[in-house]
Amino acid sequence: MEMDYLDPQGAEHMPEMADASFALDFLLWLKTGIHTYGIALTETANAELRKALYKQMEQAIDLHAELSDLMMKKGWLYPHDVGKQVELDLKSADMAVSIGKMNLFPIDTDRLGMFATPDE
Repeated sequence: MEMDYLDPQGAEHMPEMADASFALDFLLWLKTGIHTYGIALTETANAELRKALYKQMEQAIDLHAELSDLMMKKGWLYPHDVGKQVELDLKSADMAVSIGKMNLFPIDTDRLGMFATPDE
């Protein structure tokens, strides 16, 4: 029997899964930012601006390293073990599909009589 989404047992381990998801999303945004800084550096003619962009890119790279290390320590990222990473990604995909299949909204959305409404 599949658990109801309202059952508190269905929320077991959700904070950890949410943390992993947020961390991965942040890591991907960091990668995008680093890429964008690299492009901006090649397009900038102003030496002062190039220096500022380079400094910001270095900070983003350092933050990427810190976040990657944290994710590896927590078991949320396996960059050196493709098998484990694929297993983790498949588990995450299965979880996303199961959440997508949940009946989060009732079929009957008629709220007539629940609120004060003028007679028609």
